[in-house]
Amino acid sequence: MIRQTLAAISLLTLSAECFSQSIDSIPKTRKDSLNLPKGVVTAVADKFAVTRPLNIEFANAAAYNYKSERGTERLPDSKVRKFEQTKVSANINFIRKKTWLLTATLGYRGTSSEAEIVQDNRTEDLVLKDDFHYLFSAVTFTYFSTLFKKRTFYSSTFFVDGSDKHVERVKGIFTGTMLLTANKKTKMTVGVLVNVDPSAQTPFIPTFSYEHKFSNGLIADITLPRSMYLRKFIFKNNGRLSAGMELDQTTFYLYNLEGTNQKYEYRQLDINPGLVYEHAIGKYFMLTGKSGIKLTPNGRLFRKEDTFGDPLYQITPDPTFYFNVGVSFNPFSVFGKKR
Repeated sequence: MIRQTLAAISLLTLSAECFSQSIDSIPKTRKDSLNLPKGVVTAVADKFAVTRPLNIEFANAAAYNYKSERGTERLPDSKVRKFEQTKVSANINFIRKKTWLLTATLGYRGTSSEAEIVQDNRTEDLVLKDDFHYLFSAVTFTYFSTLFKKRTFYSSTFFVDGSDKHVERVKGIFTGTMLLTANKKTKMTVGVLVNVDPSAQTPFIPTFSYEHKFSNGLIADITLPRSMYLRKFIFKNNGRLSAGMELDQTTFYLYNLEGTNQKYEYRQLDINPGLVYEHAIGKYFMLTGKSGIKLTPNGRLFRKEDTFGDPLYQITPDPTFYFNVGVSFNPFSVFGKKR
């Protein structure tokens, strides 16, 4: 299950999946179909910072110990002294028509780490300092239609990723999402994601979203398999406090590990329970802070031509504290408006 979730999260970072997951926020009574794509953009930007026109986030994790294995060999426990990330994403709506939408996404994630490696039969530990750069781009076509008298959304994405040295993978992503319920209090969708990627653990991933507004102002916001939150607007709707959890993934490519031309990929799944606070700055900017405990089931290093299920090296980190801060440009913000 963890492996399947990891594959899902690698896709959910794309705007294509976020589009399909978030159409539950579109009012069913909207008469002008020209507003449908705009409603999708607004709903997605509200839920996922990575889909906003511009988002910058800085992530920090406290030092933590980890267990490691190379193949079947258990290695001495070691420590990560520093783990910092810079995340930048930009989204452009190229064409927006009443029944379809064409968008492009550009993203960057820089990872800076410092590890203290305990070595057998040596008195001094090995300290490794590394910086990794992961880049991706995607073009997404989203089509709005009906199926069994239900609003249905289809998307297809052409996705390319790599590092600051090479372009590495070309992937295809297809999604279909049906809006089951949409009223003033409750919205619900179901769907499926098809992943065309040789390194993926599973090509099919079911998706589900549910949003319900309670009479006391709390909002249950569930987007599976990505996140589950209980939200509350505060400070005259200029701020929003959320408690829950979300999944994240760190990915980057490595080269020349053994003095050969072999390319490697590292993937790490993070489960981040905690608190999120978002606050509107003016009309179009939003400041976000996140904090909690980072739980990492495992991180795996494997040859690029292999899959996550065939690791050469695996780590299991201890839980650690995390704190993230970010700023977004979001002209579609729902903050500050009467709800």
